[in-house]
Amino acid sequence: MNTFEKIYEAVKLIPVGRVATYAQVAIMAGNPRWTRVVGNALHKNPDPLVIPCHRVVNSKGEVSENFAFGGRMAQRKKLEKEGIVFNEKGRIDLEKFGIEI
Repeated sequence: MNTFEKIYEAVKLIPVGRVATYAQVAIMAGNPRWTRVVGNALHKNPDPLVIPCHRVVNSKGEVSENFAFGGRMAQRKKLEKEGIVFNEKGRIDLEKFGIEI
Protein backbone atom coordinates (compact mmCIF):
# COMPACT_ATOMS: atom_id res chain seq x y z
CA MET A 1 0.00 0.00 0.00
CA ASN A 2 1.45 3.39 -0.96
CA THR A 3 1.51 6.51 1.23
CA PHE A 4 -1.66 8.07 -0.18
CA GLU A 5 -3.56 4.79 0.20
CA LYS A 6 -2.49 4.61 3.86
CA ILE A 7 -3.72 8.17 4.37
CA TYR A 8 -7.05 7.45 2.66
CA GLU A 9 -7.57 4.36 4.82
CA ALA A 10 -6.88 6.42 7.94
CA VAL A 11 -9.35 9.12 6.88
CA LYS A 12 -12.04 6.49 6.33
CA LEU A 13 -11.79 5.68 10.05
CA ILE A 14 -13.00 9.16 11.10
CA PRO A 15 -16.65 8.69 12.09
CA VAL A 16 -19.55 10.92 11.13
CA GLY A 17 -19.78 13.89 13.48
CA ARG A 18 -16.09 13.82 14.37
CA VAL A 19 -12.93 15.40 12.98
CA ALA A 20 -9.21 14.64 13.00
CA THR A 21 -6.27 16.95 12.47
CA TYR A 22 -3.74 16.54 9.68
CA ALA A 23 -1.20 15.46 12.31
CA GLN A 24 -3.53 12.82 13.71
CA VAL A 25 -4.16 11.41 10.23
CA ALA A 26 -0.41 11.31 9.62
CA ILE A 27 0.08 9.31 12.82
CA MET A 28 -2.81 6.99 11.95
CA ALA A 29 -1.30 6.43 8.50
CA GLY A 30 2.00 5.40 10.02
CA ASN A 31 4.31 8.42 9.97
CA PRO A 32 3.89 11.53 12.14
CA ARG A 33 6.04 13.52 9.70
CA TRP A 34 3.47 13.16 6.90
CA THR A 35 1.33 16.14 7.95
CA ARG A 36 1.92 18.04 4.70
CA VAL A 37 1.63 14.83 2.71
CA VAL A 38 -1.82 14.34 4.26
CA GLY A 39 -2.88 17.75 2.91
CA ASN A 40 -1.55 16.90 -0.53
CA ALA A 41 -3.27 13.51 -0.55
CA LEU A 42 -6.60 14.98 0.52
CA HIS A 43 -6.36 17.67 -2.14
CA LYS A 44 -6.05 14.83 -4.68
CA ASN A 45 -8.75 12.65 -3.08
CA PRO A 46 -9.97 10.33 -5.85
CA ASP A 47 -13.33 9.57 -4.20
CA PRO A 48 -14.64 12.20 -1.73
CA LEU A 49 -17.89 10.26 -1.27
CA VAL A 50 -15.93 7.32 0.18
CA ILE A 51 -12.92 9.15 1.65
CA PRO A 52 -14.39 11.85 3.92
CA CYS A 53 -11.61 14.42 3.61
CA HIS A 54 -13.95 17.13 4.86
CA ARG A 55 -13.47 15.64 8.35
CA VAL A 56 -9.80 16.67 8.46
CA VAL A 57 -9.03 20.08 9.97
CA ASN A 58 -5.97 21.97 11.15
CA SER A 59 -4.59 21.87 14.68
CA LYS A 60 -6.70 24.90 15.65
CA GLY A 61 -9.92 23.18 14.58
CA GLU A 62 -10.26 25.29 11.45
CA VAL A 63 -11.36 24.11 8.03
CA SER A 64 -8.98 24.22 5.10
CA GLU A 65 -8.37 27.50 3.31
CA ASN A 66 -8.11 25.52 0.07
CA PHE A 67 -10.67 22.73 0.47
CA ALA A 68 -10.47 21.09 -2.94
CA PHE A 69 -14.13 20.20 -3.21
CA GLY A 70 -15.93 23.54 -3.14
CA GLY A 71 -13.89 25.73 -0.82
CA ARG A 72 -13.88 26.32 2.92
CA MET A 73 -17.61 27.06 3.18
CA ALA A 74 -18.41 23.75 1.46
CA GLN A 75 -16.27 21.92 4.01
CA ARG A 76 -17.90 23.79 6.88
CA LYS A 77 -21.37 23.07 5.53
CA LYS A 78 -20.63 19.33 5.29
CA LEU A 79 -19.35 19.27 8.87
CA GLU A 80 -22.33 21.23 10.20
CA LYS A 81 -24.63 18.78 8.43
CA GLU A 82 -22.94 16.04 10.48
CA GLY A 83 -23.65 17.92 13.72
CA ILE A 84 -20.30 19.62 14.21
CA VAL A 85 -20.55 23.08 15.78
CA PHE A 86 -18.24 26.02 15.05
CA ASN A 87 -17.56 28.77 17.56
CA GLU A 88 -17.65 32.51 16.85
CA LYS A 89 -14.06 32.34 15.55
CA GLY A 90 -14.97 29.63 13.04
CA ARG A 91 -13.24 26.88 14.99
CA ILE A 92 -14.32 23.42 16.08
CA ASP A 93 -13.87 22.34 19.70
CA LEU A 94 -11.41 19.49 19.20
CA GLU A 95 -12.00 18.28 22.77
CA LYS A 96 -15.64 17.71 21.92
CA PHE A 97 -15.58 16.77 18.23
CA GLY A 98 -12.06 15.49 17.71
CA ILE A 99 -11.12 11.82 17.64
CA GLU A 100 -8.76 10.14 20.06
CA ILE A 101 -5.87 8.15 18.65
